[in-house]
Amino acid sequence: MIPSNTPVMTAPNATDAPDMAPINHGRVTPALLSSFSTMALRRKPSPRERSADVNMRHAATTATPVEPARPAARVAAFSRVTSSVREGLTAYEAACPNTKPAAVLPRRVFATRKAPTGKIQRQTTSRMHFAVLICASVATMTALALDNGLMRTPPMGWLAWERFRYSFNVYKSYMLFGSVVNIAVLLPSSENLFIDMADRLYEDGWKELGYVYVNIDDCWSSMNRDKDGRLQADPKRFPGGIPKLARYMHDRGLKLGIYGDMGTHTCGGYPGTTLDKIEIDAQTFADWEVDMFKFDGCYSNAVDQELGYPLMSKALNATGRPIGYSCSWPAYQGGLPPKVNYTQLGQICNLWRNYGDIQDSWSSVLNIVDWFFENQDILAPAAGPGRWNDPDMLIIGDFGLSMDQSRSQMALWAIMAAPLFMSNDLRTISSGAQSILQNKMIISINQDPLGIQGRRILKEKSGIEVFWRPLSNNASALVFFSRRTDMPYRYKTSLSKLNYTTGSYKATDVYTDQTDVLKDSTEFVVSVNPTGVVMWYVSAPGKLQYHPFIRGDKLRRHAYDAEQNNFL
Repeated sequence: MIPSNTPVMTAPNATDAPDMAPINHGRVTPALLSSFSTMALRRKPSPRERSADVNMRHAATTATPVEPARPAARVAAFSRVTSSVREGLTAYEAACPNTKPAAVLPRRVFATRKAPTGKIQRQTTSRMHFAVLICASVATMTALALDNGLMRTPPMGWLAWERFRYSFNVYKSYMLFGSVVNIAVLLPSSENLFIDMADRLYEDGWKELGYVYVNIDDCWSSMNRDKDGRLQADPKRFPGGIPKLARYMHDRGLKLGIYGDMGTHTCGGYPGTTLDKIEIDAQTFADWEVDMFKFDGCYSNAVDQELGYPLMSKALNATGRPIGYSCSWPAYQGGLPPKVNYTQLGQICNLWRNYGDIQDSWSSVLNIVDWFFENQDILAPAAGPGRWNDPDMLIIGDFGLSMDQSRSQMALWAIMAAPLFMSNDLRTISSGAQSILQNKMIISINQDPLGIQGRRILKEKSGIEVFWRPLSNNASALVFFSRRTDMPYRYKTSLSKLNYTTGSYKATDVYTDQTDVLKDSTEFVVSVNPTGVVMWYVSAPGKLQYHPFIRGDKLRRHAYDAEQNNFL
């Protein structure tokens, strides 16, 4: 039985979010691939594939990739190469005069694929591409620091994809049997949609809270490049062009993001940015005054990704314009080592997608949460100022989440130090959803300048899970999350049981703004709604020395290293 004097805090706002750090943009030597042809190992999407909007987004190519071999002795390796490879080395020396051509050699010079007739054909890697393969592989071994000074706290804004895909509804009024009827008409996403969302961010208090990016996703471009080989916007959907849209954002203190794909085509079937187009596309985005670029990976292979993602980082930096860089590379390689090198990602990308696309459902949110926290030992140390794990968009204000589930997504994304990109309709968003997304205390937790990603520290048999994140000024955030679906659960614990050090703490419920002062030994009860959360901002008297940690579903106590965001 719970004593009558046990404080009870139930499951929404205070303190402004800290300002974004100033930009300190660095320049890097331009990418070397402007004149090289790319290897034709990818197939074009069929009309049926172009129409798919979800399953296609991370579809793997059916082509057999040409994989780089492990380093080998120079003489032994060169004695085995074919005459085609020898010619490629000559091209390599012209492209990379200051490096030695013994670092990486392809394991296979030939690849196979099906011809349109269905017959298997052998395809020879071009000597120019082979030169690019060696040169760029050597480059990836050198320092690849992004060094653009951007996104020192997780970026925030609005993104079109989950809510609108490549189309959106407008409502038109018609007279029907003497009555006015509003009918939804499906139209392609156009510049008007992004202008409308920019107006809402600017006029409805979003910008002041940090929501400054307005991001275009797939399907924005024309199906053909211009006569100079540059991408161009669809003239019917973006009649003013991307530069005009960027100016509209900048005039309102907002930023414009755009989408590309390193394959032969984007996931939606539009022109991709193959290796030979990286430099020209990066410069095009800079000329358009774009502020953020997402680089997807449909219709590419592992070799192209290994080369292309670092090269795009260099190319963006070389433009001289500060452009935040979002990489989808890990999502196409399973999200985990050994295929994913998070140390390298932190050097070349500002943020990266680790996992599949979010859908407008609670099960989708849970799948993402489970994957991120089950792999927190790998993912949490990779995050920090200027380099963030991205669990994908906030779907708060759409159709699939209840209010409790919406509060849960916002709280858990804040614990993860995740980018906060809403994908909803800000013109019609409910007041409840808006209050969650505009909660100042949760935003301040998400934007904490330490940039340490939080962790799940307890999984109870009751279905309650506890998450914790260290914050600036010796503060911390706690989330009590219920996986139950039946009824509210009264969870009893104390801060000392959560391994807080001895002392008195001020705990503020970020959704109710209720505050209590607790000693570490004081037992308390939180009442957590089904699929809901209770989230606290905890002011600490001193630096935390230890904290519990879950490994193998057992509570273990380890020394916590705040600088490495790891348990020793």
